[in-house]
Amino acid sequence: MAGNRSLRSEVEKLVGPTRGREACVRLLDRSRSGGTCRVCIQIDRPTGTFSLFFFRHADGTWHVFPPGQRRPEIGIGRLAA
Repeated sequence: MAGNRSLRSEVEKLVGPTRGREACVRLLDRSRSGGTCRVCIQIDRPTGTFSLFFFRHADGTWHVFPPGQRRPEIGIGRLAA
């Protein structure tokens, strides 16, 4: 269920409803190594404009912090099947 939350719902969870306000995607980027997706959302408010960066994690969820680096793994889990 965690991966079913949309980016819009994550933005609205942090800043409240964005309907009627200007909220634009300013940057959509995917890193070359690891394929991490990064999005910058710019939100205009009467008090000023601010931006939030969101990162897509391997489980499909969006967070304001980047996913941890994948490290080499040693194990027999995939061989046991």
